Amino acid sequence: MEFTSIFYSIAAFVLAIGILVTIHEFGHFWVAQKLGVKVLRFSVGFGKPLWLKKAGIDQTEYVIAAIPLGGFVKMLDEREGDVKPDELHRAFNRQNVWKRFAIVAAGPLFNFLFAIFVYTLIYLNGVSGLRPIIGEVANPSVAWSAGIQAEDVIVSVNGKQTVSWEKARFQLLQASIDDSLIRIEVQSRNLVIEQKVLDVSSLALLQEEQTDLIKELGLSVWRPDIAPLIDEVIEGGAAEAAGMKADDLIISLNDVPIDNVQQWVTIIRSNAGVSIPLVVLRDGQQSFLTITPAIKQQDGETFGYIGVKNVIEIPEEVRQKMQVTEQYGLLGSFSEAVDKTWNMSVLTLKVLGKLIVGEASVKNLSGPITIARYAGITAQIGLGQFLSFLAVISISLGVLNLLPVPVLDGGHLFFYLIEIIKGSPVSEATEIIGQKIGVVLLVMLMTLAMVNDVMRLVG
Repeated sequence: MEFTSIFYSIAAFVLAIGILVTIHEFGHFWVAQKLGVKVLRFSVGFGKPLWLKKAGIDQTEYVIAAIPLGGFVKMLDEREGDVKPDELHRAFNRQNVWKRFAIVAAGPLFNFLFAIFVYTLIYLNGVSGLRPIIGEVANPSVAWSAGIQAEDVIVSVNGKQTVSWEKARFQLLQASIDDSLIRIEVQSRNLVIEQKVLDVSSLALLQEEQTDLIKELGLSVWRPDIAPLIDEVIEGGAAEAAGMKADDLIISLNDVPIDNVQQWVTIIRSNAGVSIPLVVLRDGQQSFLTITPAIKQQDGETFGYIGVKNVIEIPEEVRQKMQVTEQYGLLGSFSEAVDKTWNMSVLTLKVLGKLIVGEASVKNLSGPITIARYAGITAQIGLGQFLSFLAVISISLGVLNLLPVPVLDGGHLFFYLIEIIKGSPVSEATEIIGQKIGVVLLVMLMTLAMVNDVMRLVG
């Protein structure tokens, strides 16, 4: 990655983790204070404090620490130090099981509430997207066998409306995990609504890293035919070396007639370092050139690059056909936000379940490097995309923290459930053994995720 991208990734990652950890730990902190438990320290990050301030009646320490990979709330607890007799009633370990349960559950709960808040804001502001118009359908493919055709519009997936490609992708992914048959409604070019059934039983979904579900189904996103007209030739690039000029219209490339920009870009990218014949229309006359796309590498991908900008002119009627905006009032936005947060949480759990039973590849796991990369990408795109990214990660943190693994919040909640059922706390020895197992599991999981991150970087 270039230096600027690395800088954006690191800065956006630290900001994202700081925000999400603060929200998670604030959940524990706020509920603990409301239930009368004394909080000694609220720390964002681990290690040496970079900033520390004492405030409030209890002189709680608010800390920003050097290692921005987590945080904690330290409460008064007899198991971690001496407690004054007059403060015993405020010690965490002296609270009844329901109060302890509420304090621990508040962290993940605040992660979900944050996601709902963000999505509510996003839907209030309006979400721009592309209508789920289908482009070329691969033959053979699942979609082809189902009778889906180019320019069909996906209306719903398993009864759930899909107003945009974003929603269509999500519903298709969710449906493919739930069942081998996906029932979709499409509107054909003659405006007739038709029922189609996609049989995905033959597809090994989630068995490979970051599978493109749309491509696996044989679908593609419809794009208008835009003439391959050159707007600008960048100085020092392969296009200038080949003699290309602004206002050139591409006629053929590598002896293949070029009809649109997509076709032109695809051939250029797939011929890095290869000299290929090029025919352009210039001032009403054909000019015969030879171009050699430069070899460019980015994010582990190698592709051809020639240094031109194309004229992208989309007629207004076509733009209206393609674009859609989801925007609701306050109640509608909140309802959509709750629905999206719930569905993403359930989907995360289902994918984790498939990982555990071996029906999904562990290569799909991502660690801090991949998260940092996407944090940087979304931050550069804009505030809306970065907030949406934060919501996704917040949901993931909420779900992961609720897993019944000792050390995580879910592990403590599991022990509290046992205490509720049996009427007495789990023994300290059992908790210690559980914590050791939890640490081992987390280290193994993080190691695997980091290995995946490194493998993605090196290609």
